[in-house]
Formats: sequence, C-alpha cells, structure tokens
Amino acid sequence: MIGNMIAGLTGIGVPPGPDVTGGTLFTSGGYNYRLFTGNGTLTVSNANVTVDVLVVGGGGGTNPYGGGAGAGGLLYFSSQTLSPAGYTVTCGAGGATNANGGDSQFGSLTLVKGGGKGAGSDGTGGNGGSGGGGGMWSGTPGATMPGGSPTSGQGYAGGSGDPASNSPAGGGGGKNNAGGNGVYSGGGQAGAGGQGVLDYSTWGSVTGTGQLVSGSYYFAGGGGGSYYAVGTAGAGSNGGGAAGVNAAVTGSGNAGTIYTGGGAGGGGSSAGAAGGSGVVIVRYAV
Repeated sequence: MIGNMIAGLTGIGVPPGPDVTGGTLFTSGGYNYRLFTGNGTLTVSNANVTVDVLVVGGGGGTNPYGGGAGAGGLLYFSSQTLSPAGYTVTCGAGGATNANGGDSQFGSLTLVKGGGKGAGSDGTGGNGGSGGGGGMWSGTPGATMPGGSPTSGQGYAGGSGDPASNSPAGGGGGKNNAGGNGVYSGGGQAGAGGQGVLDYSTWGSVTGTGQLVSGSYYFAGGGGGSYYAVGTAGAGSNGGGAAGVNAAVTGSGNAGTIYTGGGAGGGGSSAGAAGGSGVVIVRYAV
C-alpha cells in the first residue's frame, strides 16, 4: 500500500512531453524527421522542443541557348527552441523556364532564396541562393555574359558565358562552389554546374530526398551550361543539378532533380527547363 502511494506521488506534477505534428514523419537513429515538400505547418503542443532545421530553396529554371541555373540556397539551423505554437513552412518550387526558383522558409528564420535563372542568349544569369550562369553570345563577338550573384552564406555565383559568337554558356552556382565559365577556345567547353553538399546525407537517406551519388545524398547543385556551334555541354552536378545540352540539335533543356534544390541545365533550341524543388526538414530527438 505504501509503495503504491509513493509511486503515485512521484508521478504528480510531471509535465507532458512535447507533441509535434506536421509534414511526413520518419524516425531513425534516435531522431524524428518531419519532411515538408510543399507548404504546411509544423505544430508544437504541450512543451518546448529543441530542433535542427534544414531549409533548401527551389533550383532555378533555364532559357533556350543559355546558362545553367543556380541551385536553391541552403541553410542549416541548429538547436532551435520552439515553444508551443504553429510554425509556417514555405517550400520553394523549382523555377519554370526563365524564372528563379521559389524561396523556402521555416517560421521566422532567415529566408532561403531560390536559385537564380540561367540566362538566355546575350543575357546575364539571375541572382538567387546561388547565381545562374551567363548565356552564350549570339551575334558578332562581344562582351562576356556574366553569371548571377549568390545570397551571402547560401550558395555561390554562376559562371560567365564566353564572348565569342555562338559560344559556350556558363554553369549555375552550387552550395559548395561557383559555376564554371564557358570557354570558346581549345574546342569549346560550357561551364559545369557548381557542386552541391553532402553534409546532410543522413537527412537525405532517412527522408528519401537529395540526390544519391556513390552512397551519399547531395543537396543544392547547379546546372551545366549549353553551347551552340562549338564545344561540349556543361556537366551537371551532385545535388540535383542537370547537365546542359547542345542547343543546335536539342529541343529543350534538362530539368533539375526534385527535392534537391538542383538547378536546371542550359536550354536547347526551343525551350529551357525547370529547376528541382526544394525541401524543409525538421529534426528532433525521439
């Protein structure tokens, strides 16, 4: 009897643990992961919870005869204390042809920018999380077509297009490095997409997001540039960035991989392509 009374007393006043809902739930390695591939709300009830948050913007889209698109920006927020409330989640879509990728955000944390669009012929790459690649020059030899600028801390710049006539375009920037420049001489080479990162490979493995390459999952890679008369198309990148194309023979560009924030590859003779959509993932202890 006394033992039962003591057991009952020790349970009095013990507050309930946090209750978290929203997104798609995955559990692995002592953590719950809540995945958002579209807009939604993460709701916390009963008590505070400490979370880590990965936010990836949508990759940029591309234009015909143009540069590779920039990857969506990527930011990681560690040990965030969430009190009971609803937290708005915005998940950036991949950019359509001639459009930057959509921005992503969790609650009031820093906005993560979508990737910059890849330029069309004679154009400058778009600014974004990572910058889009500069286009090829379609007329007589002229000025270098610059790549777009990145958002500080979220990615890298796009590469430039070569100023020679009908020359290789630049690659889009990625989270790990800048897009390559298009180079006309020496056979011609369009810029490769800037590489994404594998720092969050476990997050990708658990949730089925990111791009799987040699056993690791990458996020936020840039798209490769296209070319027309001379050269080789720019390679895509680890992290969902698509390869560029030979615009003289290919109708449209290659799309970035969904749920990676990867940029589209430089477009073909008739159309560009869409970037890969971004993701928001919230992790907390079981």
